[in-house]
Amino acid sequence: MTTGPVGPTDSSLTPRFAGAATFALLPRIDQVPSADIKIIGVPFDTGVSFRPGARFGPAHVRESSRLLRPYNPALDVSPFKNLQMVDAGDVSVNPFNIDEAIETLQAAALELTEDGARLLTIGGDHTIALPLLRAAAERHGPVALLHFDAHLDTWDTYFGAEYTHGTPFRRASEEGILDLDAVSHVGTRGPLYGKEDLDEDQRLGFGIVTSSDVHYRGVREVVQILKERIGDRPLYISIDIDVLDPAHAPGTGTPEAGGLTSRELLEILRGLAGANLIGADVVEVSPAYDHAQLTGIAASHVAYELLSMFALRKQNKTQANTASASGSTEDTHE
Repeated sequence: MTTGPVGPTDSSLTPRFAGAATFALLPRIDQVPSADIKIIGVPFDTGVSFRPGARFGPAHVRESSRLLRPYNPALDVSPFKNLQMVDAGDVSVNPFNIDEAIETLQAAALELTEDGARLLTIGGDHTIALPLLRAAAERHGPVALLHFDAHLDTWDTYFGAEYTHGTPFRRASEEGILDLDAVSHVGTRGPLYGKEDLDEDQRLGFGIVTSSDVHYRGVREVVQILKERIGDRPLYISIDIDVLDPAHAPGTGTPEAGGLTSRELLEILRGLAGANLIGADVVEVSPAYDHAQLTGIAASHVAYELLSMFALRKQNKTQANTASASGSTEDTHE
């Protein structure tokens, strides 16, 4: 007998504040035979340059996701019905050796996607984006990238270290794992070390949509700009929660004034629904600085929109195939 995906715990039987804090109360990976989307945590913050604490981010975001519900009215999709989604737990990486941690995560990402599943990763600091992009490129070839962040994260080194949370996208560009016709930062702002930072970033292939652009041009125009840039290429979305203004996300390691509102970020993601999303991460949640779960709740809702994007792509494909089959049948009858 064919059954549909196993969804979240029934909150009419078990209160949302009780039981295990898997993401959105979804089943664990060992509770289902297979999964389309695997949600993993990476409790790692060895690559940070200012305030530590993002190693506690995955647990905090899971706890903050308890109130998420199965139907997304903004996109008219029920993500947990369309696809089997699971919480695959945390990837244990070495907190004392960045090189080893990167290798471990890359290998884990490849293993978890060997069956065709997609990954949504909760960090952890932004260093983890590099091994995740390497794994994605191994599966799909060079990928389009939308990088939501207050910062460029394309610096060369920090204290001589090539792998930190400020360098992953420079390394990714240099390694050829990005489609450089389809990469952009979104939400950048704040002071830089010098104008040459922008020149270097442009040389690496990145476009920039600043937080001021979102304010003055509006969400709809920004969405159109991004959609034209990425097309239907395999897309990876990397979201540093500090893309949000500290008023909306104080619990992060490198806060910058003048960021996006949580509503603006959610609406941009909704505008991108239908994109060929093949992987995503939400990183840099540092709960020690989080008041009233503001940052954790924002991050969990952002992750929910990303899951909805995965599901909507499947729903649109199913509807298109059904319409095509219906048209073929009508032609035959004629």
